[in-house]
Amino acid sequence: MLIRIPGALGSEQLTEISAHLAAAAWVDGRATAGYQSARAKHNLQVAQGDAAGRKAADLVVRALERNALFVSATLPRYVFPPLFNRYESGMVFDAHVDNAIRQVPDTHHRLRTDISATLFLSSPSDYEGGELIVEDVFGPHSVKLAAGDMVVYSANSVHRVQQVTRGVRIAAFFWIQSMVRDDQARALLFELDTAVRHLTATEADPDSVLRLTACYHNLLRRWAEL
Repeated sequence: MLIRIPGALGSEQLTEISAHLAAAAWVDGRATAGYQSARAKHNLQVAQGDAAGRKAADLVVRALERNALFVSATLPRYVFPPLFNRYESGMVFDAHVDNAIRQVPDTHHRLRTDISATLFLSSPSDYEGGELIVEDVFGPHSVKLAAGDMVVYSANSVHRVQQVTRGVRIAAFFWIQSMVRDDQARALLFELDTAVRHLTATEADPDSVLRLTACYHNLLRRWAEL
């Protein structure tokens, strides 16, 4: 599963988040990496607990709560508080897999990372390189999106960020524990929900739409973990 969510943030939200990040403290990104990732990670990250970073993260979460495509694609149970990274020229994050479990900062809560998310905050024209490369059974997929767009993908994927060769790449990244743990089941529900929305918008036969909607909710009821 690799799904693009265009316009997750609007221009005003991007401006506000950029202002917060300009006031934030940036530290070595390896501060929050696991053993395997720390050897591959060469970037900067907003320090955990930074007040400006928390304000920026709150803006991201509030935007996603209102985003129907994000909810449909991820079926979120828990969203890890967004973090922010910065790649300057020469920085890179080599191939790695995200930790299966993350401790939510300043809490006793642990989150299972079913889905990884990258929200692009820099325009592609601001930097060269810096593509997110996500590998699946069909090979590597290169992702470099407009500021405000995001991509979600299976957290068990091997992925990397190509070296930035010019400019600065800034993004938010975080993880989602889905109500539906199984990736294939979640993908099936997403396709079914997308079809129902399309048929509803095109004023298809109401009885058929109702039956498909019932199938969606009955499958969700079977698979959801609350």
